[in-house]
Amino acid sequence: MIIGRKTKKRTGLFTTICLVLMICGIIFYQKESLDKKRMTYQEKDKVLQQQIDAETERAEEIEERRAYVQTKKYIEEVAREKLGLVYEDEIILDPGK
Repeated sequence: MIIGRKTKKRTGLFTTICLVLMICGIIFYQKESLDKKRMTYQEKDKVLQQQIDAETERAEEIEERRAYVQTKKYIEEVAREKLGLVYEDEIILDPGK
């Protein structure tokens, strides 16, 4: 009877140790998996932040361009270049003739 109790205690202790080690192994494996996912998400976050910065800069450029398009200077440039218009008192010299 005494031999049976020691065997049961050892078997129970061995089973408990095995279960604790298995749980630790599972936790370690899951931690590694989550770390890989975290790194992937951090890389995606960096890429998306760069895109946000680029689009913000582009929006600023568009806003500057919109303000410039509404100025008299822009209107004069378009009239000269595309329409060939000049002021009434302006003299045009053509170097080709």
